[in-house]
Amino acid sequence: MTYQDILNTSRGTWASLAHRALQTAIQRPLHAGALLLGGGLALGLGTGYAANHGLRDQVAQQQVQIGSAQADAQREINALAARLGELQAEANRLNALGERLTRIGQLQDGEFDFNEPVGIGGVGPVEDMPKAELDQSMSDLGGQFRASGEQLSVLESLLFNRQLDMNAVPSREPIESYITSNYGHRADPFRGGRAFHKGIDFKAKVGDPVMAAADGVVSFSGVRSGYGNTIEIDHGNGYVTRYAHNSRLSRNVGGLVRAGQEVAKAGSSGRSTGAHVHFEVWQDGQAVNPKQFLSEKSPLHG
Repeated sequence: MTYQDILNTSRGTWASLAHRALQTAIQRPLHAGALLLGGGLALGLGTGYAANHGLRDQVAQQQVQIGSAQADAQREINALAARLGELQAEANRLNALGERLTRIGQLQDGEFDFNEPVGIGGVGPVEDMPKAELDQSMSDLGGQFRASGEQLSVLESLLFNRQLDMNAVPSREPIESYITSNYGHRADPFRGGRAFHKGIDFKAKVGDPVMAAADGVVSFSGVRSGYGNTIEIDHGNGYVTRYAHNSRLSRNVGGLVRAGQEVAKAGSSGRSTGAHVHFEVWQDGQAVNPKQFLSEKSPLHG
């Protein structure tokens, strides 16, 4: 049987059914109405089911799209959070460095408070910031942090070198006491007449600690004529300090000492009328007045 034969047969069958339905409608109108109503209802239910199935497919596709968009958005948020963490760490490093420089530079308390937020303001309408602009702003901020950190590191190095130089200046008194005899010409306590006093004397008791006036290396530890038990410290840059008339010496030659560390015990050895600390400052091989240094303060000690 050919395709044309099948088509002709199908047409004949449908025509016969249609004829029978028409005869039934004429002879039995109530049956025909019921048949028509049932057919319409079946057709409506089929159409509604198909439409509902289509809506379900659309909703499922939209849910997949929403899930994908949410995943993309979360990945972008995670990337921004990681970048924000890097910027926060850099800001904390800069704050710590700034606070250290504030102490070294002896800035006034409260002049730079790194824990207090900076006041800002502005007027005008506010618009949503595009993500690309936000990424660029955070990148620029990171660059500014890096540049500021490099500048502060250079400043710290300069201040540290300055601090080392200041620590090598004999600016600290060798004992917490008062001056009993100044630098310069005075009446000789033994023979009378005028004599030149190369240092300054501080009131002391036997056994009081004698402290280094600055950082340095012990260059002499022993007995010198007239000075008794003597300690001498080389501070570099041409500075040498001398501590004389001690009862005991606490350091040996070559030992490294820091400003404020004990180097001897006060006493009255050598040419002395009583317990005291004789303190001299030598600059480039010449004895100079120690008072011109004692007023200078090291940034390390305030």
